[in-house]
Amino acid sequence: MGRCPGCGTWGSMAEEAVAVTAATGAGARAGRAGGPRRPARPVTEVPLDDAGRAETGLPELDRVLGGGLVAGSVTLLGGEPGAGKSTLLLQAAAALAGAGRTVLYVSAEESPGQVRLRAERLGACAPRLLLAGETDVPAVLGLVEAHGPDVLVVDSIQTVRDPHVPGTAGGVSQVRECAGTIVRAAKQRDMATLLVGHVTKDGSLAGPRVLEHLVDVVLEVDGDRHHALRLLRATKNRFGAVGEVGCFEMTGTGMTGVADAGRLFVGEAADGTTGVAVTLALEGRRPLACEVQALVAPTNLANPRRVASGLDAQRLALLVAVLQRRVALALGDRDVFASSVGGVRLAEPAVDLALCLAIASSRRDAPVPRDLVVLGEVGLAGELRRVAATERRLAEAQRLGFAGAVLPAAYDGPAYGLRLHRARDLRQAMLAGLA
Repeated sequence: MGRCPGCGTWGSMAEEAVAVTAATGAGARAGRAGGPRRPARPVTEVPLDDAGRAETGLPELDRVLGGGLVAGSVTLLGGEPGAGKSTLLLQAAAALAGAGRTVLYVSAEESPGQVRLRAERLGACAPRLLLAGETDVPAVLGLVEAHGPDVLVVDSIQTVRDPHVPGTAGGVSQVRECAGTIVRAAKQRDMATLLVGHVTKDGSLAGPRVLEHLVDVVLEVDGDRHHALRLLRATKNRFGAVGEVGCFEMTGTGMTGVADAGRLFVGEAADGTTGVAVTLALEGRRPLACEVQALVAPTNLANPRRVASGLDAQRLALLVAVLQRRVALALGDRDVFASSVGGVRLAEPAVDLALCLAIASSRRDAPVPRDLVVLGEVGLAGELRRVAATERRLAEAQRLGFAGAVLPAAYDGPAYGLRLHRARDLRQAMLAGLA
């Protein structure tokens, strides 16, 4: 059967041989009908598990994990090739080994010599960091039995295989069985485990969806290989919040955590530069200062171009139409180019007002003050709508040293020491935001 009748996914059906024994007959059914192994208890009497955490030595990674690795937890780390998955895990493994824990790093894609070269470059060599190059799950389990590590790293789950399971490495049955075997070993030995996962062309984790259900934490590394910025997000976390985001900068010495990520997304344009506006985008629960740039140029084309980089192209075309219709901004004979700084992708509606002011600034040759942040969603009628977590964004703007903010009039919260310009529509916002 080529297509699953349940979920409609192609190539996800796998044949499994089930051994028929006496245990599958009436005796087994009678056994299943017997008493439970443990009686049910009131929730107030159930003892709490001691979820002691081991810090990885990378504060941004610990932030996303919820404080560190939990003993017996299984974490799946995904991302596109070149995003820095192996680099990040090798740095974390070395830091854990330096803190006195035994770490077993199993590389199924590279030889131990190649991993050693990377460890030398990153300064990630520690005596308790053990390297092995194995592609068979029984061999990995044998290494676990021999060394008894506190932390196991498998790079990657798609390149290991179980010789007792039919199919090639990376297939549906192989990935499911190998991951299940490693998860059981991690739970039995209270061994924190980190698995590297490949991704498909659309950026989602490759392999069966059951892989994400087997693990406790799913992390994704996101970033453009042409920029130094890397964002680490948690899409699943049984031991912490899902909304946390870690920021890293890819350097020659590895992944460096960036506590104040706003400096990566705000350019160094001189005062008086037109077509530039600063907003505060929300990545998870973390507000980041981001710069939006726009360039309006004359064109000889019958259909002017609307080009976006790091922004939603359809949203750009919509906002250009709103500017033309609601504030009479002449853009019908102009090309409009818009981009975000630093390689970050801005997709939330809170960026609308900053993008509109940047376009108007470039068209009218009137700069937006550099100490002003702009927040707000723009509707088709030109009205401004309040965005989520406005208080958190304004508090971050005050911490970064901004003096004022342009935001919708519906906001009635604290000013956090900022000079607030409340506007009901685009026309009022342009009067307040353009010099």
